[in-house]
Amino acid sequence: MSEKTYVPSTKFGKWFNDRLPLLSLSAHLMEYPTPKNLNYWWTFGGILTFCLVSQIVTGIVLGMHYIAHTDMAFNSIEHIMRDVNYGWLLRYIHSNGASMFFLAVYIHIFRSLFYGSYKSPREIIWILGMMIYLLMMATAFMGYVLPWGQMSFWGATVITNLFSAIPLIGDSITTWLWGGYSVDNPTLTRFFSLHYLLPFMILGLVVLHIWALHVPGNNNPIGIDIKKPSKDTVPFHPYITIKDLFALLIFVIIFAGFVFFSPNILGHPDNYIPANPLITPTHIVPEWYLLPFYAILRSVPDKLGGVILLFASIFILFALPWLDRSKVRSAIFRPLYRQFFWILMIDVFVLGYMGAMPAEGTYLLIARIATAYYFVHFLVVLPILSSVEKTEPIPLGISDPVLKT
Repeated sequence: MSEKTYVPSTKFGKWFNDRLPLLSLSAHLMEYPTPKNLNYWWTFGGILTFCLVSQIVTGIVLGMHYIAHTDMAFNSIEHIMRDVNYGWLLRYIHSNGASMFFLAVYIHIFRSLFYGSYKSPREIIWILGMMIYLLMMATAFMGYVLPWGQMSFWGATVITNLFSAIPLIGDSITTWLWGGYSVDNPTLTRFFSLHYLLPFMILGLVVLHIWALHVPGNNNPIGIDIKKPSKDTVPFHPYITIKDLFALLIFVIIFAGFVFFSPNILGHPDNYIPANPLITPTHIVPEWYLLPFYAILRSVPDKLGGVILLFASIFILFALPWLDRSKVRSAIFRPLYRQFFWILMIDVFVLGYMGAMPAEGTYLLIARIATAYYFVHFLVVLPILSSVEKTEPIPLGISDPVLKT
């Protein structure tokens, strides 16, 4: 059933749909032809939507009780935890929700890398996804500062100081971010305002991301284009919605395990100490989901060089559709690419571990090697593989490999 052929059954429905075709849009989404071989790795799009809504709802309520002032921020968090009805639950859902959000987005990204979902004609979908990821990192960093504990204060000091390495304008940008000559009350106020605003910008980009997805349609595990509708597709509802709901249920159970049994395991103990500009923590680290980039930043002895590599490591992902020029999308039919994909995954895990370790000795050496491979993978390995790799035969349709076995 298409948007053009859908006719509401009631007079009010017809009147409403003629003026605002939400019912037609709903029918279109429910019967949208979707590849029938989508596996559970494709359910993380729906899971991410749940995470975003959860973060916005809990964040709005927490914002009603939070005080963005250096003298009261830490105590306002304690007030939320102790005095606000279910404030402890809201805060733990929000803080652990950020970690679960990033866990889901990393799985979503690596699924796209494995199955080639960034390739033509889905380049805009990929770029919008990377923009969402970039805003997520900015939002998460600013949220990490808000409790105004030791790690919040010193994390903000270290990261904002990076901008001072930019020639000519660096000091001006840093002073503007701080609202003065050091991290203080204006910094906290600005970070709170931006932390509240950016999720709604992310929501807008998510709408564009989904809209862009509906133009070429979903990719699929074997990475071939399909005709819609055909024997290779099924309606989105109930086939895909049931799978998404089941995956979401499992995800929520794991999420609840963190919230109710280990709510602080992903945090840092130093953030339960009020911020003190006169006492520097022994080891300043960001949240776990930013550790790979933190390792890249520290792997270069020069401050400006570290900042350049940090931003390059993120923006190189925007160019990925043009760095990997292979016509074959799925790694299932690309044996060499498949091996390098797993090497990249290991490399990212190594970078994450090195980001949590002191930047010295063997740790620093391993971080530099891992950083070098990260850039070599995208700038050297992928372009070469595009030219020399011998791919395996690709089936003509989704049903072909199933029917022939």
